[in-house]
Amino acid sequence: MKPAPASQPGDPRPHRARPRRDRPYRVVQWAAGAVGRCVIRGVLERPDLELAGVHVFDPAKVGVDAGVLAGRDPVGVPATGDLSAVVDLDADCVVYAPGSPGEPYADLDTICALLASGKNLISVTGLVYPYAHGPRLVAELEDACKRGGVSVHGSGVNPGFMADLMPLVLSRLARQITHVYARECSDFAGHPSWRMVHHMVGFGKTEEAYARSLRPARTMMRAGFGESLHLVAAGLGLDLDEVDVDVDYKLAGVDFTISAGRIPRGTVAAARWTFSGLVGGHPVITVEAVHKADAARVPDWGRPGYAVRVHGRPSITLTTGEDWVSNGISAAAAHALNAIPVVCEAGPGIRTFLDLPLVTGRALAPNAAS
Repeated sequence: MKPAPASQPGDPRPHRARPRRDRPYRVVQWAAGAVGRCVIRGVLERPDLELAGVHVFDPAKVGVDAGVLAGRDPVGVPATGDLSAVVDLDADCVVYAPGSPGEPYADLDTICALLASGKNLISVTGLVYPYAHGPRLVAELEDACKRGGVSVHGSGVNPGFMADLMPLVLSRLARQITHVYARECSDFAGHPSWRMVHHMVGFGKTEEAYARSLRPARTMMRAGFGESLHLVAAGLGLDLDEVDVDVDYKLAGVDFTISAGRIPRGTVAAARWTFSGLVGGHPVITVEAVHKADAARVPDWGRPGYAVRVHGRPSITLTTGEDWVSNGISAAAAHALNAIPVVCEAGPGIRTFLDLPLVTGRALAPNAAS
């Protein structure tokens, strides 16, 4: 499909590298999971941001002060489970972190309601490049943005940075690019959530149960990483014909235990997903995502870390170990938080990394507390 134009003529709010105004941006945090709680702490720490509200799904969290949810002192902002209450809030932006990416239309009504209410939206679970899902999704998002006079932007770490933004950054050093490759290998040995490790990733499932789960998993994974491939393609001036998805997995040779629970012998202990963006039947962009229940027990498919390679003249390679970022959840939250000012000041509509200026973090003064 054709890449979207990088900007719309006549945008009422031009992009600015570091927007400034005399009042903080009022932020709503959608969902208070690990990333959401980190976003709340980040908002409370920044003088240019103000917490306007928090939406939660767990009934036990409804009415709980947002500061308490985030492990801080009360701040006078009770959490709500009511969409209409969030829609009615006076706020500039919603950081949308519902937990995991899914079918691209599943939460469209909610997202459009938030946009139409006049709130910019930054998602950390998709919407990195909505054009990958076709004209229906694009039309509904653009219509909601137009009604609310706001923007929608997708962020994250992977997807959202390593598989999409980083290849585009490295491509600036090459000419005559022939192929782009990005690889992520994640070790879940220390991940505490059984819901994430077992139900979403699939570790500890029997081979039969894992095979049954692959159909919905393919839809979810294609939705997320397919956006990354189309974004990179658009940035390189390409029009992908299709995105091919392949998955392989390894079974545990012995019983072992990780932070989230027990992985029995003979159940799934690792998976490798490969996404190929094809032009004329040939792969021009490849993203590989390797997930391991315990990298020390599953040596196949390389060590944890990231790698990005742009094949061209010259070719450029960036590789990292598993400690390339000290806290991935904090990084995902920071990526969204740092984007708030530029997204709020952007022209209405879908705004991807191809449209917005460089978003940087905020430096502390030499004597500021951490």
